[in-house]
Amino acid sequence: MQNLNQMELQNLRHLIGAHGTIANKLDDFANQCTDPQLSQMLKTDAQEARAAKQKLMGFLG
Repeated sequence: MQNLNQMELQNLRHLIGAHGTIANKLDDFANQCTDPQLSQMLKTDAQEARAAKQKLMGFLG
């Protein structure tokens, strides 16, 4: 893989942070939700956001 320039690195860091924030918020929403089906959907989406974050982190090093 080619080295990332500063702008690409900054954008990647923002994306990683955003995916982490989204995952945490989805977990919070799932915990507050009274509908079990919706709660499970939110938890699944949170897991997918964390997986995407891990994949993006792979580009850092």
